[in-house]
Amino acid sequence: MARTCPITGRQTRSGAQIARRGLSKKSGGIGLRITGHTKRKFKANIQPKRVWAPELKQFVRVRVSTRGLKHIDARGAYSVLREAGLLPKKRKSRAKVRA
Repeated sequence: MARTCPITGRQTRSGAQIARRGLSKKSGGIGLRITGHTKRKFKANIQPKRVWAPELKQFVRVRVSTRGLKHIDARGAYSVLREAGLLPKKRKSRAKVRA
């Protein structure tokens, strides 16, 4: 679960870098030729953040992508974090019953 955003679900994806050689036809050549593929990884931009949840009146530490931060700004911290399951569990009050 490393490098995964809990809000957007973004994670590391695989891809390829394409090596090209030659002069483009526009520049008077015979066109670009593909000479190789190199495997590479596209990593999600995950940032550790302290997000203020006004309903809880406390900060919540999350590792979230920058797109996830835009979700938090747009829809509010409490609702987004609650949907993602990142909020701490509410403690049940232990009221003593006297008989």
